[in-house]
Amino acid sequence: MKSSVVRVDPQTPQRDAIERAAAILRAGGLVAFPTETVYGLGAHALDPNAVRKIFAAKQRPGWDPLIVHVRDLVMARPLMKRVLPQFELLAGRFWPGALTLVINKAPQVPAEVTAGRPTVALRMPRHPVAAALLAAADLPVAAPSANQFGRPSPTRAEHVVEDLGDRVDLILDAGPTPMGVESTVLDLTQSPQVILRPGGVSREDLEKILGEVSLASSVSDELAAKGLHGPGMTTKHYAPRATVELFEDARSQASRADELRRAAKRVGIVDTSGNPEQLARTLFAQLRELDAQEAEVILCVLPPPEGVGLAVRDRLLRAAGVAAEKPTRDGQDSRE
Repeated sequence: MKSSVVRVDPQTPQRDAIERAAAILRAGGLVAFPTETVYGLGAHALDPNAVRKIFAAKQRPGWDPLIVHVRDLVMARPLMKRVLPQFELLAGRFWPGALTLVINKAPQVPAEVTAGRPTVALRMPRHPVAAALLAAADLPVAAPSANQFGRPSPTRAEHVVEDLGDRVDLILDAGPTPMGVESTVLDLTQSPQVILRPGGVSREDLEKILGEVSLASSVSDELAAKGLHGPGMTTKHYAPRATVELFEDARSQASRADELRRAAKRVGIVDTSGNPEQLARTLFAQLRELDAQEAEVILCVLPPPEGVGLAVRDRLLRAAGVAAEKPTRDGQDSRE
């Protein structure tokens, strides 16, 4: 039996579909829905039993915290221990949008959501379907990416079906997500503030407001098991079944492709001919398609670590199981 999939208009979603999904969330069920970044697997964030269903469906370890999606600042404030000025400043500038803010949590936020940590990650999505669902449900929604843990994130409803099968009560299908990589996760509890995961809001845009912002290193599975500060921080993540190899230039990639083909390996090439924003929109879908074509090795040229290119590099490095880079002030990269 497969999940129920309901097609909705991405700009003006049908009210009956949204109300049906909202009722499932209020009853403690799971709903997959599009955001501007990727598809999320949503459950009532303040219902521990519902949250546990997310971890079971994704086969996600309990040490990996979830992002809580909110309708507006009014819904967000009761989830925080106290509202920091930086939170109000950043939310006012980037919400709704692809920025997740980590802040000390209020007691009502279950430990299941936060991996037992005293902080909670909050985001207000911009996608019309996500916004309509949060308004109709009238509750905060915990929602990691709607895929099997560690796999490339889903940017289409069919990716959700492929990974989660009948483990979701309802999937709202609004077509491809417009951004294609996850939100930026910024930890406001550290000084200076730290980007735990680069994403749809660039480091440069954050630094225009905050000044210098640090970039967190990758975390080994052993350290991760003690509880992560935020999602998507492990060294191996977003990975297809094929081995991923990365290059700084097309000539090196072409040479390696020839070598592998001479060794009778099935080689897949990620199309990086567009700009970083285009690559961000298509990256996860390309990795899944190359897996479906039974590629043994996937080759990709890395984009520059600027703007959304930093997020794309991060996803590719983790897909390859390579420690993430920390761009220096002069634009050069250093690998942790």
